[in-house]
Amino acid sequence: MIKYNLKCENKHEFESWFSDSNEYEKLKKKMLLECIYCSSSKISKSIMSPMVSITKNSNKKIKSNLDNKFVDEKKRLVEIRRFVEKNFDYVGENFSEKVREIYYNKKTKKAIYGTTTEKERRELLDEGIDLITIPWVNKDN
Repeated sequence: MIKYNLKCENKHEFESWFSDSNEYEKLKKKMLLECIYCSSSKISKSIMSPMVSITKNSNKKIKSNLDNKFVDEKKRLVEIRRFVEKNFDYVGENFSEKVREIYYNKKTKKAIYGTTTEKERRELLDEGIDLITIPWVNKDN
């Protein structure tokens, strides 16, 4: 048996069990999968978290390794944040309009950062404006 996290076209998320991954594919191909909230038949698998079984001794070792990797990764993300804050202009929630001004002006090579909604991101992408999302970690803890 395998459990999948599923998502419909309306972004409803739910779980379902299948005998194997082939069963999911067969049902999807035949359009027999349906959202439990809105009955949409446009279903896709979303990100899943695997379940892992470990012993107590290996648990400590794995936790230590994960903690070290997490600390290393956080240090790299803090370095990226500092670089962005030092070399880019913060435009806050005005990011969408400011990035359009820069993109369509072509004379300006200004580097900016800020925030945008998912809808604004899609609109910018549709216009050919490519963005990078950076995990914004807290520098203090």
